[in-house]
Amino acid sequence: MLVHLSIRDIVLIERLDIALDEGLSVLTGETGAGKSILLDSLSLALGGRGDGGLVRHGAKQGEVTAAFDLPSGAGVRAILLDNGFDEQDLSEGDLILRRIQTADGRTRGFINDRPASVSLMRSVGQALVEIHGQHDDRALIDPQAHRTLLDQYGGLQQEAAFVARAHADWRATEHELRTHRARVEAAAREADYLRSSVDELSDLAPIAGEEEELAERRQVMMRSEKIATDVNDAHEELSGSSSPIPQLAGLLKRLDRKRDELPGLLDEPIDRLDTALDALSDAQMALQTALRSLEFDPRALEETEERLFALRAAGRKYSVPVDDLPELTARMIGDLADLDAGEERMGKLEAELAEKRRLFDRAAAELSEKRRTTARLLEGAVMAELPDLKLDRATFLVEQTSDPQSPSAAGIDQIEFYVQTNPGTRAGSMMKVASGGELSRFLLALKVALADRGSAPTLVFDEIDTGVGGAVADAIGRRLGRLGRNVQVLAVTHAPQVAARATTHLLISKGSAASGEDRVATRVAPIGEDGRREEIARMLAGETVTDEARAAAARLIGAGA
Repeated sequence: MLVHLSIRDIVLIERLDIALDEGLSVLTGETGAGKSILLDSLSLALGGRGDGGLVRHGAKQGEVTAAFDLPSGAGVRAILLDNGFDEQDLSEGDLILRRIQTADGRTRGFINDRPASVSLMRSVGQALVEIHGQHDDRALIDPQAHRTLLDQYGGLQQEAAFVARAHADWRATEHELRTHRARVEAAAREADYLRSSVDELSDLAPIAGEEEELAERRQVMMRSEKIATDVNDAHEELSGSSSPIPQLAGLLKRLDRKRDELPGLLDEPIDRLDTALDALSDAQMALQTALRSLEFDPRALEETEERLFALRAAGRKYSVPVDDLPELTARMIGDLADLDAGEERMGKLEAELAEKRRLFDRAAAELSEKRRTTARLLEGAVMAELPDLKLDRATFLVEQTSDPQSPSAAGIDQIEFYVQTNPGTRAGSMMKVASGGELSRFLLALKVALADRGSAPTLVFDEIDTGVGGAVADAIGRRLGRLGRNVQVLAVTHAPQVAARATTHLLISKGSAASGEDRVATRVAPIGEDGRREEIARMLAGETVTDEARAAAARLIGAGA
């Protein structure tokens, strides 16, 4: 519930702090004292539309803070957890909504001092507070909410959730079947191409990363081929028929035989030739070793090139990188398998879809029937409230349109609350048929019927007693008092019969600004028994409060206790 409302620099409000309690709290005061400003401020904190005109004249910005006592199981917790808050943020049990409105029209929102978007504040606000008045545009007026309210009244939330799940299962299977059928049909159109492609790619058996490995191997082998040719040429020069080694060996022998004839003269040439022959022999052996090491195999190069070129040709043919050929092969094999097994799979999916549709239809039909029964009960509960509200000739109707051909996650029903204000007139939507005062009373009767089923923890009624008096105002007061036993109720009222039923009475008045400025400011203060009797007497008598009015006020308070 709302436990505290703090307002700074909003229109006529300079500085205002209000503590609120359980039950029915009424706000009264003379016309123009600022009751509407108070509600506009609360609406701003709940994510309502901002306006620079709300800022008090001369101030740069206004601020509204609404503090709520949040029960551990409150549905608003789920909203906050879904939007990035964690349990620690909500652990204290208090929820504080703060909205800053600047004079230039901009606004900033905070929830528990964390920046929050206006849409999030609005969602949280709608879960915490319902505001009802003659120009209500939320809660019970919205036909989109009527189906949910009817389900809450009948305790049909579990059935509605089952229907929603059945609808989701049915639609998911329908999507799966549609996707599978499209794949099978596409595969069928390309069956011959698929089979030949799968055969070709399966024979090729591409491996991821194979292209890079083959290309590197080819480069190595091509380099080896060139080197081996040069080494072989060199070896041929030293070992072939034109090798200089035999000639140099014969020359060395001849010189060696002449050495003794010319002592000392041929020693050096002979030694040098001998060294040269040794070097050439070593070079010859080294070249033989190098040739054995290279061992170039032209067939291996040819096989490597054939494999590489085949892979690249396949990549070009299928317009994919070579490394993606294995994935393409697997996908084509899968498509071919879908084609081969597609009809069987489609048959199973079609049977599954039909069964899930039957399950949804059955559950939706059962829920629709329960809604029809609940609708009669809700009509009766609301109708029982109407006579005392001077709507005894009016009729409240729950219009239920069921169309099995237009299913949704909510079932097959469209629900809208209709009213007939007088016998013989056409029934229609509450918003279109009822006048402002009638609408407020219809909403009050409906809220009384729904009091403990799906209501927000705080209800605000803005002058719903306008245009009525006497017994009707007393009936409104009694019903607001009954609502206050289940939820927190705040009522802005001009009716003394309503004010007399309050558990807390707040008086709204105008006085001098606390800042000393030459201007008025709105004030709100709780009043005790004496002040309450005096205020209700004023509401009864007008400007001049008489002893008779005070006595009547005391009787009203006594009757409302």
